[in-house]
Amino acid sequence: MVPALAPQHQPADTPQPDVLPSWDEIVRTHSARVYRLAYRLTGNKHDAEDLTQEVFVRVFRSLSSYTPGTFEGWLYRITTNLFLDGARRRQRIRFDGLPDDAHDRLPAKGSGPAEKLDSDQFDHDVQDALAALPEDFRAAVVLCDIEGMTYDEIAEVLDVKLGTVRSRIHRGRSMLRKHLEHRAPRSGHSRVSGPPADGPFPGGGDDR
Repeated sequence: MVPALAPQHQPADTPQPDVLPSWDEIVRTHSARVYRLAYRLTGNKHDAEDLTQEVFVRVFRSLSSYTPGTFEGWLYRITTNLFLDGARRRQRIRFDGLPDDAHDRLPAKGSGPAEKLDSDQFDHDVQDALAALPEDFRAAVVLCDIEGMTYDEIAEVLDVKLGTVRSRIHRGRSMLRKHLEHRAPRSGHSRVSGPPADGPFPGGGDDR
C-alpha cells in the first residue's frame, strides 16, 4: 500500500494576487508622469499642479475599487477625464507662461515633477500651438504624439470609438501644423524633446 503523500508547499514562482502599491509609492513613482501629462493638457504650471493634485485625490478615493490592470492607463484616464470635465465646466482655460518663481507643491524626494519637466521641455512654440487646440483634439494628440499611446489605448482612455480617435488626431495634427507655420523661426533654436522628427509637426510624416 502506497502511503499518502504529505501536502506540498506551493512553488515559489506561483502567481500571487495583485498587490497594490502603497500611497507613498504611487506618488513617488507616478507624480512626474502625471504632472507632465497635466502640463501638456493645461498649458501652464499652476493649472498643471492643481490638476495633478486633483488626480491623486481621485486616485486615493478610488484605490479600493481599482480593478487590476494597467495602472498607468488608469492614471492617464483619470488625468485626461478630469482635465476635459474641468475644461467643459469653465468653457475656457487660461494658458499663462511658465512662472519662474512658482513652487512645486507635490510631495517628492529629490527633483520634483516641475524640475523633471524643465529638463524635458518642449519648444515654447509647440506648447503654445497645443494650447490653441480644442481640448478634445489636444487630449488625443498629447496622448498619441507625446505619451506614445496607441489608438486603441487612447480610445479606452477617452471612452470614444477608434474612428473618433483617428479623426481627432488627424484634425489636431492639421491644426498644429497650421499654428506652427505662422510662427517666426528662431535662429539657432530647436525643439529639445517631444515627437520625433518624422512626427506630426513641421517636417513630419504621416498620421500612422
